[in-house]
Amino acid sequence: MARSLVTPRLRRRTAIGALAAGATGLTSGCLRRIRALTGWQSPDQLSLRIKTLPADADPYALPLARRIAGWFGEAGIDADVLPMAEQSLLREVLLTNEFDLFVTRTPAEYRHPDALYSLLHSRFVTTPGWQNPFGYTNLEVDELLERQRRTGDDRRRATVEDLQRRVIETQPFTVLGFADELRAARTDRFTNWQLVDLRAPMGYLALRRSGDLEDGGKGSDEAGHLRVVSTDSRPTKNLNPLAVEFRSGSVLTGLLYDSLGYRAREGAIRPWLADSWSFTMEGGGPSLELQLRDGLAWHDGESLTADDVAFTYAFLADTSLDPDRDGDSEADGTDPIPAPRFQGRISLVADVTAVDDRTVEFRFVDANPAVVGRALTVPILPRHVWRERTGRASVTGVDIWAATEALVTDNVPPVGSGPLAFADNTPNEELILEAFDDHFLADGPVPGLPESVQGGPAFDRMTLGVVGTDATAVDMVDADSADVTATPLGAGVVPKIARSTALDLVAGQSDAFYLLGYNTRRTPLTNPRFRTALARIIDRRTLASTVFEGYARPAASPLQGTGWVPSDLQWRDGGRNPVHPFPGTDGELDVSRARDLFREAGYRYAKGELLDE
Repeated sequence: MARSLVTPRLRRRTAIGALAAGATGLTSGCLRRIRALTGWQSPDQLSLRIKTLPADADPYALPLARRIAGWFGEAGIDADVLPMAEQSLLREVLLTNEFDLFVTRTPAEYRHPDALYSLLHSRFVTTPGWQNPFGYTNLEVDELLERQRRTGDDRRRATVEDLQRRVIETQPFTVLGFADELRAARTDRFTNWQLVDLRAPMGYLALRRSGDLEDGGKGSDEAGHLRVVSTDSRPTKNLNPLAVEFRSGSVLTGLLYDSLGYRAREGAIRPWLADSWSFTMEGGGPSLELQLRDGLAWHDGESLTADDVAFTYAFLADTSLDPDRDGDSEADGTDPIPAPRFQGRISLVADVTAVDDRTVEFRFVDANPAVVGRALTVPILPRHVWRERTGRASVTGVDIWAATEALVTDNVPPVGSGPLAFADNTPNEELILEAFDDHFLADGPVPGLPESVQGGPAFDRMTLGVVGTDATAVDMVDADSADVTATPLGAGVVPKIARSTALDLVAGQSDAFYLLGYNTRRTPLTNPRFRTALARIIDRRTLASTVFEGYARPAASPLQGTGWVPSDLQWRDGGRNPVHPFPGTDGELDVSRARDLFREAGYRYAKGELLDE
């Protein structure tokens, strides 16, 4: 007897076809019963929601999201945009992963190859914050991320280049562009604006008073008062350097908290709180012996010692400081609770020991010494303050097992060791900081540090005021109620700045980039070919010229402009996307070519709609 070649799947399709053929005249209720019995559902149009910030929170995010949704719509995708308050967006993207796609500006720290470790490694897929918020898992990328930590300089460059190619090929996120940092500043009270980098604490320390103020001229009674205005109210009510939602406030917390080292202009890590250090290579990884500067103090008068340094690294690795947990073992069935914000850097550290009051010994994992220096840039915390914040966080009596009090406290008033100390605050309105007289910069010239920061800040007091919009911030500076806009401005206010004789436009290239992030935990975004098709139909050159009004650089790689990007991934001035060329011209999408991209990724269309199947 001949064997039947009719498979169960073919029999099921035949039955569905017969039912569909006889369905004429059936009610929708009958059709639903047939679909339930057969397991067949007619596919719907594929829908995606893009979450982003409203216009008053970010000048570019919402227009970017809307322009992208327009291209997606032309390709047959039902795409909508949902503006959200910043706290809600960060919670749903960075904490609960409740999103399809999101558009926002990243923190500025992803301009170093090893910073991509925590952004993309699968070990961070369940970690809150900017640690792999995409849920991205790629074993090849994991291996490249680990290899770039271990290898020497020449092999490391080749590894980083391969890493970028693989990330761009699989698109866990799409780089939309590096928007220029635009600010409005007055020059009658402070100068040096065009030469300093206000993206970093060192920039504020490098400002200088104008000659008129020094000579007792206009406003000399307020010569020591730096007035900055911001559209971000969070620093007035939260000064926790560990808080996930306070990531963009690193400049202010960097003025309040010192680190052992700082990143110099050439990219190397140089001593800051440390007076000196020396590396040795032995065993499984590099070691470092570090000497702290003499006479260091906290803002509350307590001495800063090596015990504070050793405490900080143990605390950042596990903010619960479980005394029964030995290394990575689980004493009570719970995992360590690290500080998410610094987890990538802390993962470079194997052990830290306080030898005496000023001497600290570090042992690192198997890594290149040029990489492990990143671990020396975390804020050093006072043990006598933070050791009391190890308990589980709770809200109205309900424990939050994924967090400790250290991660949720607003930390007001903060106790740091930085060149500025907390003086007062009015939530949502104002923050006042004062120069810390016992900081090591105030003692006179410090060998080894840049001339620009010698002697400490040129102001005795810094006031941060909060306003609602970029235009209002510019008006405040124009009216001599502020000296500079602290948060970057949108290009839309550039004409207002240009019309004022009292204002200078301070423009600089940014280390932060705007991205479209994909939740790779959700279908169809689990499919890298689908994500790549989405990336292809975004004309980043058009975004740079229209949404950013020319004040941005398109890029394919997050490392664009760092010297780490190979020639085949470089986005040349005025050129096309070097990897994923846009199927169209000057922002006008060739719909036929765009839809072919999704067909090639395995999807199909019906009546012009991309089907969700």
